[in-house]
Amino acid sequence: MVVAKSWTMVRHFDGAPQPEDFLLIEKELPPLKEGEVLLESEFLSVDPYMRPYSKMKLKEGDVIMGSQVARVVESKNPAFPVGACYVAYAGWTTHFISDGTELDALPSNWPDNLPRSLALGAVGMPGLTAYFGFLKVCNPKEGDVVLVNAAAGAVGSVVGQIAKIKGCKVIGSAGSDDKVGFLKEIGFDEAFNYKTVSSLAEALKTASPEGYDCYFDNVGGKFTDTALQQMKDFGRIAVCGAISLYNDSVPSTGPYIQPYILFKQLRMEGFFDTRWQDQFPEGLKQLLQWVIEGKLKYREHITNGFENMPAGFIGLFKGENTGKAIIKM
Repeated sequence: MVVAKSWTMVRHFDGAPQPEDFLLIEKELPPLKEGEVLLESEFLSVDPYMRPYSKMKLKEGDVIMGSQVARVVESKNPAFPVGACYVAYAGWTTHFISDGTELDALPSNWPDNLPRSLALGAVGMPGLTAYFGFLKVCNPKEGDVVLVNAAAGAVGSVVGQIAKIKGCKVIGSAGSDDKVGFLKEIGFDEAFNYKTVSSLAEALKTASPEGYDCYFDNVGGKFTDTALQQMKDFGRIAVCGAISLYNDSVPSTGPYIQPYILFKQLRMEGFFDTRWQDQFPEGLKQLLQWVIEGKLKYREHITNGFENMPAGFIGLFKGENTGKAIIKM
């Protein structure tokens, strides 16, 4: 008998997520049928997208969405042997049964010394988001000046390093001095703490007086209102996230952006990484190769214990993580 523990949503979030919004339940799983496998989660992901998507995709009482690296502990499907590990999409749960669909194998050349949790980070969805969002939407050219906000996060830190690999000058914004130090460690040309600068506009101008060719936006809101004013003509903006707005109960208002887009002839485009799903194997192969070669560095913010998943998730919106936020079983 296997008992799965799962985190469910008590009610839709109103403002910032709170501990009382989550409920831990237990459920006995049935015996396996032919063709099925039982998996046990080893690492689970918490990501900002879960906040807006929960409103769109979940009902109250549902298991919270999310991915994990899970290990097969029992199998009645020869294609999925016991001990093999996969990236799965079963939500916030310790154990689950699968018929083999929505189980993605780690790349075959995964090094033994590389933590499998990286398949939820730089060599996983956040890495793919950075890879395709930056290369396909921003379309960088050697010598471009690139701005990245939330740059010490799972996506932003990868974007900045890819930009350096492509020969760009990279400026990053983060929310603490420690995070700014991390950005400089991984090769950002300039970095600043947006919480301590006296003027965001002045900080952006000082970092790149000539303006910005590319802007990879993870934050939205007032930051983007300011950044648009400093884009170069024909600049490209990839809208990946808007974490500054996710917890707003009342939609925020800001300056009208149309004049900047019009008179600077900017291209501003939102995207989901799944647009390039057919190219994921190519992207993962390249990301993994860069990690192996030391060109792509990573940091993980590990929270130990499944019981602490809500705390790990809530911490995202307080800026507690540097790099990818991971829950370790």
